[in-house]
Amino acid sequence: MSRDPFSDILTLTNAEAILTGSLRAGGRWAVRFPPRDRITFFTVVKGNCWGYFEGEEPTHFATADIGVLAVPRTFVLCSDPRVSPVDATTLFSLERTKVELGDGKDFAYLGGHVMLDPVRGRLVMDVLPPWMHIVGSSPQANIFRWLVDQLAAEQAAEQPGSELASAQLTQLLFIQILRAHLRTADMIPVGWLRALADSRVAPALRLMHAEPSRDWHLDELAKASAMSRTTFALHFRTAAGVAPLTYLTAWRMRLAERALRDDTTPVAVIAQTLGYSSESAFSNAFKRETGKSPTAYRSGLKTTTR
Repeated sequence: MSRDPFSDILTLTNAEAILTGSLRAGGRWAVRFPPRDRITFFTVVKGNCWGYFEGEEPTHFATADIGVLAVPRTFVLCSDPRVSPVDATTLFSLERTKVELGDGKDFAYLGGHVMLDPVRGRLVMDVLPPWMHIVGSSPQANIFRWLVDQLAAEQAAEQPGSELASAQLTQLLFIQILRAHLRTADMIPVGWLRALADSRVAPALRLMHAEPSRDWHLDELAKASAMSRTTFALHFRTAAGVAPLTYLTAWRMRLAERALRDDTTPVAVIAQTLGYSSESAFSNAFKRETGKSPTAYRSGLKTTTR
């Protein structure tokens, strides 16, 4: 494993950002987007607009601003909150991903969503607020503007390889969104992302991700974080929501789920890889965490994929 918990978790959850559509508009316009059971986002390429959840106060978005929704709620983008919105499902389809309203000269945006593993994806979903507004004039503005400009150029030019280039740029944009969120530690819900944003406990988190099979002791982790054992344990729990060694066990189980799902490696080998002295010790830990034995978990996966 790596010493980068951020990359580990995005890889484990199969987080894949996908560009799904673009809109150009002119004059007065408004579009209502239906609830989605996935993370959705948009970035303003040109002009400005208002965005709001129905029944709530609108937020103003300027060029290079980004909006991220992590909850399934109806959302409206518009030139003026007083304009009656058109349902997005009447504008966009699998065949029609580029939409123009009016003369299309005043405003442009790109939208997308993030695909996640249906089970392990909760690791990402649960640490994001329902709504994020990242301002284009933030400290990361230059990076965001470059990515947005490149995405817009790829969409407009349709050069060879533009589909792959757009996919890679969209993935980078999502990573930058999460990095920007990391800089607002006080607003991040308790969990792994908040712990990673906390410079005092992040060193211990990196050690556990680098060597999840190691028999880590609280004293070692506390020393890496330059704190006493008691102070470290309290601080880690405050940030992550669980004790350090409880976090380690939970991370091992996420790795075990991937191993059980993705290949046919014997359970005994998985147990050894994750640092357990015997298959029975691993099986007991796995059942306590998931409610199923490793064998039953793997059998259930085979049943659901038939």
